[in-house]
Amino acid sequence: MNLLCVDIGNTHTHFGCVVDDGSLKVDSMPSRALESDRNPLTRLLEHPGPDSETIEGLACCSVVPDLNPHLLRTFAAIRPGLPRFLLTHRAGLGLPLTYPAPETIGPDRLANAAGAQFLHGAPAIIVDAGTAVTCDVITPDGGFEGGIIAPGVGLMRHYLHDRTVLLPMLENDDHPVGAIGKSTIEAMQLGCALGFRGMIEAFIAALRRDLAARGMKHPKVIVTGGTAHLLISLTTPAPIHVPDLTLRGLHRAFLLNPASESRIPPDECSWTPESP
Repeated sequence: MNLLCVDIGNTHTHFGCVVDDGSLKVDSMPSRALESDRNPLTRLLEHPGPDSETIEGLACCSVVPDLNPHLLRTFAAIRPGLPRFLLTHRAGLGLPLTYPAPETIGPDRLANAAGAQFLHGAPAIIVDAGTAVTCDVITPDGGFEGGIIAPGVGLMRHYLHDRTVLLPMLENDDHPVGAIGKSTIEAMQLGCALGFRGMIEAFIAALRRDLAARGMKHPKVIVTGGTAHLLISLTTPAPIHVPDLTLRGLHRAFLLNPASESRIPPDECSWTPESP
């Protein structure tokens, strides 16, 4: 089944045409571009190519609730009559939710869990390296149990610039060879890249210890997200890189939820993050 799968993130929206065995076409754009009638996703729907002319429905998840109506209304206007699915904690994922407050889980984390379970099974540690980085755990008995949330490497770069007078804004994720920066820029690049990798290594080690104490000694480590390339050689054995994990999870969730009650009303998003 060919579905348009859309992951609305804090900074970027990723979307693609996804079929049963993978993604045919994947692209991204700034999330706020969804407020405009002219954006790459709209053009994909209005001027379909070989991969997108046979779209049979929409599956989406979002951590920016006010953008949901823009997407859902646009899809309905351009492709009327096709089903629209907004992933929330109420949907079936192919695994249970033992998280104490499932309504507060970011829908992108739920999509990742569904994709990881479908593609690689449990136990698994899922690292999504985006604006924020999440490290989530799925297990055979507990399903989605929870995880860790921390700043992504982009937030580290912004914080260094925003909270100091003289440090510049880093424009990319590049970093020099070695560990001794020969300029302010190189020192900042190393601090962000190596600090980010070290943080994720510490998270994975802690989660592995927790799982090993419960008899799960060899969880798979799956990485996805915009800065996942910084993590490809992170662990031994190397993590499994699934660039389109969230979109694959959305496709899977759509197929698991054919009943009408799982098709969330177009303007509703029930996800509300926990208050401090």
